[in-house]
Amino acid sequence: MTENASAPTIFQFFQNIFSFLRNGIYIMISLCFLFSRKLAWQASEKLFHCASGEIGKNAAMETTEKRQRGRPRAFHGPSDAASVQSLDRALRILAIVADGSGLSLSEIAAQSGLPASTAYRMLTTLENHGMVEFDGTDQLWSIGVETYRMGAAFLRRRKLVDRARTVMQDLMEKTGETANLGVAEDDCVVFVSQVETHQAIRAFFRPGTRSSFHASGIGKAVLAHLEPERVGAILRRAGLERFTEKTLSDISALARDLVTIKLRGWSVDDEERHPGMRCVAAAIFNEFGEPIGGVSVSGPTVRVTPERLVEIGPLVREAATEITRMIGGLPPPSSPSRAAEPGSLFEIGAARLP
Repeated sequence: MTENASAPTIFQFFQNIFSFLRNGIYIMISLCFLFSRKLAWQASEKLFHCASGEIGKNAAMETTEKRQRGRPRAFHGPSDAASVQSLDRALRILAIVADGSGLSLSEIAAQSGLPASTAYRMLTTLENHGMVEFDGTDQLWSIGVETYRMGAAFLRRRKLVDRARTVMQDLMEKTGETANLGVAEDDCVVFVSQVETHQAIRAFFRPGTRSSFHASGIGKAVLAHLEPERVGAILRRAGLERFTEKTLSDISALARDLVTIKLRGWSVDDEERHPGMRCVAAAIFNEFGEPIGGVSVSGPTVRVTPERLVEIGPLVREAATEITRMIGGLPPPSSPSRAAEPGSLFEIGAARLP
């Protein structure tokens, strides 16, 4: 009876030990599993932070790149070189066509230094916008009506041509010579209007014609009313090209002439641009008293003689004063500026020209 009772007890004992070990193993496996999950979570969390940081960095870089490509207002980086080059070429060709009275493709290509195929592509693009026109009869390119419209907008802004027309007509009748109107640009004078004399032999400048400051009556009249530093900058940029034997290509001689012009109020182009032609001019001023251009009278030297200069000069000066008033401009300050002082104006002579 005792032996039969002890057998189950021993069996239960080993069964309990086995159950204990089994449960312990389960617990250890569970703990290991939980611990490994925690490690995996921590690792994945770190990985997520790293990845999100990298993604954020990449997103920031991408945003920056997009902003750079979008060219916001505050961005001053370099523009696309190819686009700028194409625009530069097109504007160069447009200027060449504007200066001519009908040019062939080969002439335009030669003057622009571009291959004929490139020049043709530029011309057709300009033609599509009305900037140039092509005459299929003579195979020549000329300036288009859209260019004229843009130029007319500029002239309307200045209120210059329309207001000056009656004054120029009166000036032509008083002097018997052609009256001209020119506006100052960065490094030249552009003639924008003209009232021709009735004389058979007369001066003629096509609207849009350009002339150097130092070799035109209007140009010198403008220079005479600028500060010496600005005069020096203009002359360094544009140079002192010699067009005739009388062109003032010496800076000291030009400086002396500008002093005289400033003091008397009118200038003389004495065959300095075109042989056999003489011109008398005076400056026109804007609302700030700055010279923006001028009016002039020009004609052959046989009629515009040195003796007539004292008669024509004051008439031209009065015409310029009237045009200045009509466009709402102001005459320059009555007190002489440094540009009228020989000592300071000769500072221009010390400027090294190219």
